[in-house]
Amino acid sequence: MNSPVLELRDLNRSFKQGAEELHILKAANLVINPGEIVALVGPSGAGKSTLLQTAGLLEKPDEGIILIDGNDASSLKDDAKTKLRRHHLGFVYQYHHLLPEFSAIENIVIPQMITGKSRKEAIIRANELLHAVSLAKRGEHRPAELSGGEQQRVAIARALANKPKLLLADEPTGNLDPATSDHVFDLLLNEVRKEGLAALIATHNPTLAARMDRVIKLEDGHLVEQ
Repeated sequence: MNSPVLELRDLNRSFKQGAEELHILKAANLVINPGEIVALVGPSGAGKSTLLQTAGLLEKPDEGIILIDGNDASSLKDDAKTKLRRHHLGFVYQYHHLLPEFSAIENIVIPQMITGKSRKEAIIRANELLHAVSLAKRGEHRPAELSGGEQQRVAIARALANKPKLLLADEPTGNLDPATSDHVFDLLLNEVRKEGLAALIATHNPTLAARMDRVIKLEDGHLVEQ
C-alpha cells in the first residue's frame, strides 16, 4: 500500500495578538492518500490559510509532525524544504501571483527550469498544460492581457508544471465571478484527477466542496471530518 501523500500529526500553531495568544491549530490531524481530493472548509479567520501554509512547509508549526510522501519534513533544513516544495508540491492561491513581466508560457516554463529541466522540455510541458486549460492560443500574452479567469488558469498550469504529488489550493476561485469560478474549478478538478494528484483545496463554496472526495472542516483549531 502506498504511503499517504500528506499526513499531519498533532499540529499546533499559535500567534500573539497584543497580550492575547491565538491558538489557530490545536492538535490538528489529517491524512490524504494518493489521488484523493479533499475540501478544507471553515469560517473566515478559522486558520485555513495557516494550515495550508504549514502543510506546504512555508510556515513552521509550534508542535507536530508533517509527513510528505511518507517522509518526515518537519525537521528538514530550509534548503531541503525548498527542494521538496519544488519537486513534490504545487500551490494555487486566491490571487494568481503570476510574474507580470513574463508571458503565460514563460510563467509555466520558469518553475520547471529552476528544477533542472531544459528549456525545450519545459516549453513542451507548458504547451501541454496551456492546451489542457484551454489557453493554447494565449501563451504569448502577459498577465495584464489576460482576464482574471485566464490568469488563474495559467496559475493552475504553473502549479502542475513540475508534476507534484500534492496540490495545495487556497480559495483558488475566490476572486472570480460565479460563472468563471465554475469553469476554472472544472478545469482544476479535471487536471488534478487526470494527473492523479492528491489535493487539499480550501473553499468557502459548499457546492464546490461537495464535488470533492471528502470535506474536512477546520473548527476551533481542530480538523473534523464532515
